[in-house]
Amino acid sequence: MDMSTWFLFIAVALLAIASPGPAILLAISNSITYGMRSVVLSSLGNITGLFILSSAAILGLGAILKTSSVLFFIIKLVGAVYLIYLGVRQWCSKTNLFDQKENTFKKQRLMRSYYLEGFFVAITNPKAVLFFTALFPQFIDLRADLVSQFFIMTLSFMVLSLLILLTYGLLAFRARHWFSTSKRVKWFNRAIGGLFVFIGVGLLQFKSVK
Repeated sequence: MDMSTWFLFIAVALLAIASPGPAILLAISNSITYGMRSVVLSSLGNITGLFILSSAAILGLGAILKTSSVLFFIIKLVGAVYLIYLGVRQWCSKTNLFDQKENTFKKQRLMRSYYLEGFFVAITNPKAVLFFTALFPQFIDLRADLVSQFFIMTLSFMVLSLLILLTYGLLAFRARHWFSTSKRVKWFNRAIGGLFVFIGVGLLQFKSVK
């Protein structure tokens, strides 16, 4: 995988991870209720689940990519359409994840419970399976080693996920008042959604086979 392809993958993955979902909701809730330690543990659990889902996607995609260029194109097309769908959904979203009421830290639970909570949120999310299956073929060079490319993308996705979940957890406590107005939330959702659609359309022209 060359650097330009990797940077494009990072851009797409960054937008996907930053889009509000169950893992981010969990990070926000834990940060306000239990503090940042719980966010760290649940985030580590989440990326463990992501690794398992990515590995499952890799096992199935390897055979497909090696045997059928038609199926490769179909999966590529589905991936681009899926990104556009995420963008439209985000654009129309009225959810305000930062609108949290004042709260004091509750009694801490067992540390492993935060990790397991994050793990199950990831492993039970069918959207993650579809995302890995749809996203990875967009950036694959069929002439290069598939395993190393999948490993690079999976590790990059995990690191980005961890950093973004921790960032959301911190922002949820420190900036929740700033995001309490519906107008700011609307423009936040539109910015993320618009970028998703833009990159999804761009990926229709992206050539993975060099």
